[in-house]
Amino acid sequence: MDAIYTFFLVGGSLMALSILASRLSSMMGVPLLLIFLGLGMLAGEEGVLGVEFDDYSMAFAIGHLALAMILLDGGLRTRLKTFRVGFKPALSLATFGVFITSAIVGVIAMWIFDLTIVQGLLVGAIVGSTDAAAVFSMLSGRGVNLNERVGATLEIESGTNDPMAIFLTLMLVELLVGDIGGPTETLLFFISQFGIGLIVGLGGGWLSAKLLRWLDLAPGLYAMLALALGFSVFGLTSVLGGSGFLAIYLAGLMIGNQPGRHLNFILPVHDGLAWLSQIGLFLVLGLLVTPSELWDVALPAGLVALALIFIARPLAVLITIKPFFKFRWRETFFIAWVGLRGAVPIVLAIFPVIGGVENASLYFNVAFAVVLMSLLIQGGSLTLMAKWLKVEVPVGTVPNRRGPLGILPENDFELFVYGVENQDLEDVPIRLLRFPSGALISALFRDHAMLHPKGSTRLKLGDVICVIGRSEDLYALNRLFNGDAKLKQERAFFGTFTLDGTAQMQDIAQAYGLTLSPGEQEMTLAEFIALRVGGHPVIGDDVDWHGIHWVVSDMEGGKITRVGLRLY
Repeated sequence: MDAIYTFFLVGGSLMALSILASRLSSMMGVPLLLIFLGLGMLAGEEGVLGVEFDDYSMAFAIGHLALAMILLDGGLRTRLKTFRVGFKPALSLATFGVFITSAIVGVIAMWIFDLTIVQGLLVGAIVGSTDAAAVFSMLSGRGVNLNERVGATLEIESGTNDPMAIFLTLMLVELLVGDIGGPTETLLFFISQFGIGLIVGLGGGWLSAKLLRWLDLAPGLYAMLALALGFSVFGLTSVLGGSGFLAIYLAGLMIGNQPGRHLNFILPVHDGLAWLSQIGLFLVLGLLVTPSELWDVALPAGLVALALIFIARPLAVLITIKPFFKFRWRETFFIAWVGLRGAVPIVLAIFPVIGGVENASLYFNVAFAVVLMSLLIQGGSLTLMAKWLKVEVPVGTVPNRRGPLGILPENDFELFVYGVENQDLEDVPIRLLRFPSGALISALFRDHAMLHPKGSTRLKLGDVICVIGRSEDLYALNRLFNGDAKLKQERAFFGTFTLDGTAQMQDIAQAYGLTLSPGEQEMTLAEFIALRVGGHPVIGDDVDWHGIHWVVSDMEGGKITRVGLRLY
């Protein structure tokens, strides 16, 4: 009985410390996942608490459970429209990119550790894929607002590259223990990992989304049902021989893109579950490692990590996306840099231990060292690299709070709460505000007192306004209440003024004294910029032309609506 109470005491204390340490992460710039790992190591058998934990099977099960929840949450928050710009390059990185990275790291590991080619390739396969937990956490937790092309590619890659890494790891483990099947069996296993995962994930996710939208449940049950359905898809796919990780990510994608009031109850709960999974997973993995054994391979493992970061990942990105997709060089370099390794390589390193591979602890310790260095070097410099390579776009105003009114079963009205921060709104009567049709101010708070707003009521800086509207009104409302600081950031990035995307290029050329080719004279500004950018334009894309910096500032439905101008 005492052991149970001790478990609650130690587990609760570690969880609380991990959550409180998030403040330390934001103040010092240390990656949060690295702190979780560090706390797990401090609590381990050679740490302060001396907790002995060497149950690889339990860690393997916890890893699968946690990664499944993290991928489900990642899918819920990925918008289908981002697949327009990110799916093809992400798929290339998730397949050929993982293969190339694993091969390069494998050859280097073989040379550094004096291993056979198969043993070296197993090291490469284990650390070959990026980690969804690390990527989702770093991109959302560091305040980095990437342009859609780069952000979508990184997120979709991290959510879909596990099948290739698992396939390579299992194949090489079986080869080392002598259980490898024939070429046909191996090929079928590879196809089933992707094929079954794709079919069951999309099909099960679509059915789950329809069910969640159709049912009328207590608010707290929607999130639990979504989790249960996601786990069912994960389990069914795995039983059939497919990739459960790919399937649950796709299931989350289908659920998250089915509009309805159920999403307002699901997303906040799953955000908490994803954080719980990350904290628990990295604490357990930190407990599992033995620091003294890790120290014995620190130098050679560090060399493998540096080779992965500075050689293998950049080469894989250059080979798989630069020749085939229209990425700028700075975007390509940033994608190469954010090849974050996290929980997945450590979980994959448990395969050799369970499979009975000779000297299996080496693979685990190398994987752990690679993850530590990846989080420290790549994760710690992510914000600086995003600014240096200019892949960020300014973050505009969003509601301080928002929530559904629960009146309509779908496309429900919501309450949006804004603070008045825009100097241009000072002393402006409410009737002069350019509100989207259908939205209205329900309440206004000034100096902690509620006022009943009328058309003649004049706004003051610091007022808090409650607006009732729909999600499609958000764009106009965000622009209306954009604060001065954020307006300055936008003007510095996009330019002091903008032009409508429907403006004719011949009129612009005449006004600015520019020269156009015959084919460009009949184009609109949006068509001209899209042609110069190539592929699918996104907000933040820029074109240098005739001494003017043209920057895509607004888009709607995949089309450019506004273009900012900055003179050199």
